[in-house]
Amino acid sequence: MTHETEHELLLAFADFGGRPDSGEDAGPAMRRALAAVAAAARPVRLAIEPGYYDFYAESAEKTIYFITNTASEQENPNPVKTIGIRMKGLKDFTLDGGGALFLFHGKMTMITVDECERIAVRNLHTDFAQPTVAEMTIERLEDGYMEVAVHRDTRYSIVGDKLSWIGQGWSFREGPMQAYDPERNVTWRIDNVVALAASAEETSPGKVKFRFDRDPGEALEAGWTLQVRDGIRDQVGVFIHRSRDVRWRDVGIHFTHGLGIVGQFSADLSFRRLDMSPRPETGRTVAAFADFIHLSGCGGKIDIADSRFVGAHDDVINVHGTHLRIVGRPSERQLAVRFMHRQTYGFAAFAAGDEIEFVRAASLLPYGRGRVEAAELTDPLEMLLTLEERPPDGIGDADVIENVTWTPEAEIRGNYFARIPTRGVLATTRRPVVIADNVFERMLMSAVLVSDDAASWYESGRVEDMTIRGNRFIECGGPDQAVIAILPENEEIDETAPVHRRIRIADNVFETREARVLDAKSTRSLEFTGNTVRFPAGVTAEPEQAFRLIACSEVDIRNNRFVSDLSKNGVKRFET
Repeated sequence: MTHETEHELLLAFADFGGRPDSGEDAGPAMRRALAAVAAAARPVRLAIEPGYYDFYAESAEKTIYFITNTASEQENPNPVKTIGIRMKGLKDFTLDGGGALFLFHGKMTMITVDECERIAVRNLHTDFAQPTVAEMTIERLEDGYMEVAVHRDTRYSIVGDKLSWIGQGWSFREGPMQAYDPERNVTWRIDNVVALAASAEETSPGKVKFRFDRDPGEALEAGWTLQVRDGIRDQVGVFIHRSRDVRWRDVGIHFTHGLGIVGQFSADLSFRRLDMSPRPETGRTVAAFADFIHLSGCGGKIDIADSRFVGAHDDVINVHGTHLRIVGRPSERQLAVRFMHRQTYGFAAFAAGDEIEFVRAASLLPYGRGRVEAAELTDPLEMLLTLEERPPDGIGDADVIENVTWTPEAEIRGNYFARIPTRGVLATTRRPVVIADNVFERMLMSAVLVSDDAASWYESGRVEDMTIRGNRFIECGGPDQAVIAILPENEEIDETAPVHRRIRIADNVFETREARVLDAKSTRSLEFTGNTVRFPAGVTAEPEQAFRLIACSEVDIRNNRFVSDLSKNGVKRFET
């Protein structure tokens, strides 16, 4: 029922044909409701009645979007996205889920927020009827054989003696695999042992026996769950594009195909009390096909707080910009610039009025600034920029530019991270960053990574003000991965010319085994103070082994406690 207040128009999803628990396709009803929102020209709240609603790929909207860090032209020649719920050009809109579950069928992007302002999504759960990550639990291992129980939401086909994973509009056999050990609550990447099997046989419905002609090369155990996907990020979970003031509150996103939530050239994004983990009632162990939250070229304030991130196939949070290489000078004030990583291309990385910085590829140091007067995407891989003034002299063959206007500040506070095979937080932005009061449990790589590069992923830029405070790091990292890594990918290293600066690591608790606590390179004004580092019994706690510093200056390491339980008789402590 439509209801008007002094400030807000309340619309009921049921009035547009949205019927809970019906099995009907809710996509057409949602499109009718969003059309009414667009026509209202005033603040609107769309209220969803509790229950579950189904959204099907067959009837979903199809729109071309080029999205950062997804798939290359070779991997996915068709950039069309299949979109379950598309918000386009809306202002002052609240999608109030009322605790409902939106269930998506087929490969699709669940929600897009495109060129919108002041959008709120709250009290909603989303999931897929059949995730595009297949799951199976090892029940028995013997020489040359492995028997598994396939999860009830995973479908497969065995033709001859070869198994393929199948779904609505998709199938695959080979792809990245992970193992999950429920006893240690840890997930890690392994070779795809199923694809290596010589044969597959269904012994009963949902039970498959794999035979191996050779050792698959992985140490496996009964009780572990294996997770496998095809590896092509042709959709994302949520895409926030060229939007401002978008707030997510009390939302459960329980599976995403491809990257999870992607923000691209959007400002003032807030995520509070997100639950990005599998719904317990499903018995699944995977909630994301890739990263959970990936923010590229954003601005304003990023706020991620009091949320739960469990069970992804890649990093949890990544905040960065994109370096484009300078490949031509068509005229005195013009630059031709090119996307360099094959999975990031096709979108307008610059617009008129944007401020840019010229960066040496080898040193990652800036050497000039400019402002864009006009920008044109000449083809999916290149842009033509006209600057207000002539660019600096001496541009190198591999030099890059960064969009300074689209660099956000970020606060990541009070979150829980677990079952991640890679990193917890990656952050490369020049504006203030706070990573505080989080729990990082057994990240297989660094819990926090500060990079910046112009040679691999081309993810910019430098850090000028970062605080890492009050976090608990539980057995993160490994022999070659420090718990906190500040590792810009500069080839020219000069202590007097640092890439990053003003990074404070204070009042954290590190519970570590074999990982260094901190790796840092090319950083000035680096503080590591008031932290507690705990080692398990039998591991010697030596402060000098906890750090590796390369070309760092103005380093302050003091008032830290290093605690090692050396024997039953006592605890050995070091102070630094």
